[in-house]
Amino acid sequence: MKKFFFAFLIALLSACGENQKSSEKDQANNENETEQSTHPENIEAQPEAESPLIDYEHEVVVDGLSTPWSFAFLPDESILITEKSGDLIHFKDGQKQMLSGVPQVYDHGQGGLLEVALHPNYEKNGWIYLTFASEEGDGEGGNTKLVRAKLNNNQLTNIEDLYKAEPNSTRGQHFGSRIVFDQEGHLYFTIGDRGNNKENPQDITRDGGKVYRLHDDGSIPEDNPFVGEEGAKEAVFSYGHRNPQGMIVHPETGEIWVNEHGPQGGDEINIVKNSANYGWPEVTYGIDYDDSIISDETSGPEYKEPFFYWVPSIAPSGFAVVTSDKYPNLQGNLLVGSLKFQYLEHLVIENDSVIKREKLLEGIGRLRDVRQGPDGYIYISAEGTGIVKILPESEGDGKYKG
Repeated sequence: MKKFFFAFLIALLSACGENQKSSEKDQANNENETEQSTHPENIEAQPEAESPLIDYEHEVVVDGLSTPWSFAFLPDESILITEKSGDLIHFKDGQKQMLSGVPQVYDHGQGGLLEVALHPNYEKNGWIYLTFASEEGDGEGGNTKLVRAKLNNNQLTNIEDLYKAEPNSTRGQHFGSRIVFDQEGHLYFTIGDRGNNKENPQDITRDGGKVYRLHDDGSIPEDNPFVGEEGAKEAVFSYGHRNPQGMIVHPETGEIWVNEHGPQGGDEINIVKNSANYGWPEVTYGIDYDDSIISDETSGPEYKEPFFYWVPSIAPSGFAVVTSDKYPNLQGNLLVGSLKFQYLEHLVIENDSVIKREKLLEGIGRLRDVRQGPDGYIYISAEGTGIVKILPESEGDGKYKG
């Protein structure tokens, strides 16, 4: 196993985004440290983020938003948008409509109204899925909850509770959360470790630090890996995660991929496997916020290695694979939002490895989500900016610099 050079690590890292520092308030809100580029000698240096070959232009599609955490396109190409504060917005025909009937949200630290996603057969069944921080259940504070509902006349109806993490906590960090459906119709969602890395991520009898797998109605698949194990949370599919805030189904392989926040350094992209342990906090490429060592190991035989990691951290949020032919330079590659550095990161993939990183839309705002729309355009949500469409080179004033 690889060992850290402690002195190098302590000198190294100051980035994190959705991460924590000396107090819980600081931990929930400290997302503004500055990047450094020194690398420990025993950690393989990743490619540094560069200016892009093409300076893509963009246009704001929905403005007047504060913290647009997630968004989803309805079949008529109108948009559902979650605001972290608890508002669910329907944007249609150029107008924003606040929906009623939204469940009560625990807006605390990084918690609030988080993900919105449509059932793959939405046009037939009308199900909309949400994750959010909720005070429901035992204990003071809140934890992540998953529900589904239907949209009728600007109101959420037929709300069904599918999962609620326990116990509640007053800690303000690491609620996750993203939702995807695999090619068989299983629902996957994420919950972060809730700031309790000593207990939650490595214990399958506890919620937090996990990727979960359910049927679309919230029931637990019989082939989930921990079904029948005494005390286990049977919805758990993989564990040892820190705070996944990006998730995709890879269009070529059907695999579930997540990106997740590390501490100071050590943000990761992981390919999610049945029953796999991703190591947090037993192994990590990062150090703690007081510059102390979390683990002197970066890998181990019992832990899955990340597909990619960031040192320093970028604070990843949102995740997409570009399949649209509108963007030839991006097609087949990954897009990841950076909360910390306020850009969209383009990860160029070759032979199953990241060979290049580009910074798109620099200064756009703290980037929360990225989606490829049904029209083939790429859209992002950014705090204080709103929902933005990236214009292909052929439609904007973008200049090729290759």
